[in-house]
Amino acid sequence: METIQRFSHRIFPLTFTNKSFRAISRAHILTRPVNGHPQPVIGPILTAPRRSHSSGLASRAGWFIGMGDKKKKNPLPDIVKAGDPVLHEPAQEIRPDEIGSDRIQKIIDDMVKVMRVAPGVGLAAPQIGIPLRIIVLEDTQEYISYASKQETKAQDRRPFDLLVVINPKLKKIGNKSAFFFEGCLSVDEFRAVVERHLEVEVTGFDRNGQPVKVNASGWQARIFQHECDHLEGTLYVDKMVPRTFRTVKNLDLPLAVGCPKLGVR
Repeated sequence: METIQRFSHRIFPLTFTNKSFRAISRAHILTRPVNGHPQPVIGPILTAPRRSHSSGLASRAGWFIGMGDKKKKNPLPDIVKAGDPVLHEPAQEIRPDEIGSDRIQKIIDDMVKVMRVAPGVGLAAPQIGIPLRIIVLEDTQEYISYASKQETKAQDRRPFDLLVVINPKLKKIGNKSAFFFEGCLSVDEFRAVVERHLEVEVTGFDRNGQPVKVNASGWQARIFQHECDHLEGTLYVDKMVPRTFRTVKNLDLPLAVGCPKLGVR
């Protein structure tokens, strides 16, 4: 990714319009609203009600929506889409003495808000156009309740509180892996099967600059891997199992002959 100085020149707006969805049953990171309730996307790694984002000249006008529009006091950054260089280049580490700065704290606050509004269960700074090594993750019992018990059991998915990790370093533990569908807020309306390790160890710093270490397994480990990939300029489609890429509409159709079955290996 770009340097911190370059960050000041990357600004993207965020505008949303509601879009209807249908329920999806197959195990995957992003889910649909059920009975009118939004569900989260993985980054997510992991989805909820879909939002359409502005594009064109207006979307390049600035980080904040409607710059110059006095009616919008606290607009959020836009979610950057696949193809933008910020999503395909390594992000820059943050100096320890910068973590407590107003700028970094504002970026973290915006990331959490964007993730929850989407909604999703994870977000990396490059996804809002900022080439810095910051990730946020959160999976709630409410989000999980929208999926079937069979799905969540297969995914080993459990709720966890908000996590903010700066300059994360991910270490894969063991040899066990799992194949499940993933989606991403930066790649709208598509899914693909991705193989991920079942256990990982993540170290870094929290938003207060204190060292943090997380041993994650199951779905949480998948979210961590998905988000850390973003910091290396990698999207889930760069790691997807061939011939599994599909639209959300076709998610429940059978996998092609020769593709691995979903689940743990």
